[in-house]
Amino acid sequence: MGLVKVIAVGVAGLLLALGGSVALSSGTGSDCDNPTISAAGAVASRPVAGYSGDQLGNAAAIMNAATALGMNAQAQTLGVMTAMGESSLHNIDHGDRAGPDSRGLFQQRNSWGTLAERMSPATAAGLFFQRLRALPGWETLAPTTAASRVQINANPNHYTPFFAPASEVVAALLGTAGGGACAVSGDSVALAQQLVAAADAGQLRGLVPDHIKEIRWIAQGQSMPDCGIDIRILQVMVLALNQFHQVGVSDINRKCTGTLLGAGTQSSHWINGGGQAVDIYSLGGLPLTGADGQSIRLLGLLDPVMPAGSRIGQEQCRDAAGSALQLVHFTQINDTCNHLHLDVAYTHDPVTVG
Repeated sequence: MGLVKVIAVGVAGLLLALGGSVALSSGTGSDCDNPTISAAGAVASRPVAGYSGDQLGNAAAIMNAATALGMNAQAQTLGVMTAMGESSLHNIDHGDRAGPDSRGLFQQRNSWGTLAERMSPATAAGLFFQRLRALPGWETLAPTTAASRVQINANPNHYTPFFAPASEVVAALLGTAGGGACAVSGDSVALAQQLVAAADAGQLRGLVPDHIKEIRWIAQGQSMPDCGIDIRILQVMVLALNQFHQVGVSDINRKCTGTLLGAGTQSSHWINGGGQAVDIYSLGGLPLTGADGQSIRLLGLLDPVMPAGSRIGQEQCRDAAGSALQLVHFTQINDTCNHLHLDVAYTHDPVTVG
């Protein structure tokens, strides 16, 4: 299979935005905030995806600039990805033949600002994020497309190779920050009500057959036969929404919809009354394969806090992509490469603080 890139997912490895912790409470709703990244800590941290030292310090500056503008981890990843493609995360003091006046992490030209502004990692990143935020629908564009439109890059695919390593760097630096919090309700009705509000706002989307109705019944306090959803699956969906703001769900309780696919009545979507699994087909408006950067980011968030014995699909998809995961709690299984499968059918333990 050739060289396999090993991505460490865990408290000391690939963690997204939570420093390896999820605080569960009995309150309603949830609140996730990105921490401020210590530049000195980033410089001193171990290499990530081939980047180290001042490169990681510059990545921290980019991430903090996004946080200062109220932008999320998706934006942070876009910023780091773009700087990787422009400067390999080095604060370059010269341009090239294509842009002799371009400077800094983002190789911004004179029209972006003064030389001092472009050579300041924080200021240059702020200029990038201001233009990204002004780009209509940037969250739903392919990462390389969004970055290319901001940078006015003639090659729309230029940044594609840098998305996965950028996801790793962002996740690892957020994991070392020791800050940030995500409070998720421990009450099924409160969780379902939050998910219904997201569905009504277009942030949580389903396919056919409609599994969102299963969430609506729970939100209304109704107990429909064979249409329940495990509270841990509701928590997974809320955590995904907190981080990606748009989530597409293709499957939850197959017993409720009478759908027999794949493993049939032995599926984690069906056994024990159903509702112990969720299939997510998109995050942040981007389709999933289970091996893409968005999937890896979500797994980095969830692995430290899920109970041992929880399962994720798409193992063979990641193997084919050359990305092997080192997991703490998840067990991997094979599944089709057009979504990300997560289930808790073989564990009775709750989601816990990592």
